[in-house]
Amino acid sequence: MSQGRRSPENLCRVIGYEFDDQSLLMRALTHASVDNTTDIETYERLEFLGDRVLGLVVCDFLMRTYTLEDEGALSRRLSGLVDRSTLATVAKSIEMEDYIIYGAGTRLNESILADVIEALFGAVYRDGGLEKARPVIEELVCSLAEEVQAPPTDSKTTLQEWAQGQKLGLPVYREIGRDGPDHQPVFSVEVVVTGLDPCQANGSSKRNAEQAAAAEMLKKISASEDD
Repeated sequence: MSQGRRSPENLCRVIGYEFDDQSLLMRALTHASVDNTTDIETYERLEFLGDRVLGLVVCDFLMRTYTLEDEGALSRRLSGLVDRSTLATVAKSIEMEDYIIYGAGTRLNESILADVIEALFGAVYRDGGLEKARPVIEELVCSLAEEVQAPPTDSKTTLQEWAQGQKLGLPVYREIGRDGPDHQPVFSVEVVVTGLDPCQANGSSKRNAEQAAAAEMLKKISASEDD
C-alpha cells in the first residue's frame, strides 16, 4: 500500500485551506484499493458530493464572469471546466498523485486523479461549507476558464442535440455489464436512439462508457449520412 509521498499538511498549504476535521481530508485521499476499507472510509461518497459542489461553484462563477453569454455558451464553458481531463490536469498541477493512498497494483490514471480532486472539494465543503470551498475551486478550476473558453462539445451533448434536432427524443443510456475488481471496474453501456440500432462501449467509469457509446453512435450516424 502507498501512503503518499507527501504529507496531507503540505497539500493543505498548496490549496490554501486548513481542515478542522483531518479525517475528511484523509478520506478524500483514500482509494478503494486499500485493504480493509469501506465506501464510507474512501473517497467515493465525498467525490459524489464534490461533483455537485464543483458544478455549483463553477456555474455561479461563469454567470458572474460572462454576463453577456447565453445558456448554451455557458454550458459549453462548464463542460470544459468540469471535464475529467481538465480535473486530471488540475490534480497534476498540485501533484495530487503524491498524496493519494492506494493499494498495491493500482495505477493512478487520469480518472482516479479527477475523482480525488472532486473528493477533495467535497471534503472542504463538508469541513467548512460553501464559502470555504468556493475560493479553493475558483483558484484551482475557475482560473482556467480562459484556457478552455471554447471547449469542444462532448459526445453525449452532441448526440443529444442531434437527436432532438431530428425530433427523436433524448438518447437513453443503460448499463449492461460490469467486469473487473471493485477498485478498477470496467463498465459496459448501451445507448439507444429511436429508429437506430443500439451502440455499445466500455469505460473505466459509467460516465466514460456513456461518452464512448455516444461517440460510437455519432460515428454510425456520420457514416450513414455520408452514404
